[in-house]
Amino acid sequence: MATTNLNIRIDKDIKYQAEEIFNELGLNMTTAINLFLRTTIREHGIPFELKLDLPNETTAAAFDEGRKLMDDPLAPRYSSMDALKVALDV
Repeated sequence: MATTNLNIRIDKDIKYQAEEIFNELGLNMTTAINLFLRTTIREHGIPFELKLDLPNETTAAAFDEGRKLMDDPLAPRYSSMDALKVALDV
């Protein structure tokens, strides 16, 4: 089996945290990366689910309310945080 080098740049903290987990699993970084690449080939894609974070019901409702307020010309507008705090009596 011919081998080649793979050079990547990664955040130092991420590398450290991953190495700690791999060590607990009895793996080194090279073996872990090879596992990922081989599984990617076998599954013909990323071997885990990739998805966008969807807001929960409360957050989605807040987004909707914010959009409605932005479209309402009668909704109050504030030019600064100080003005908002005064309006909220904070």
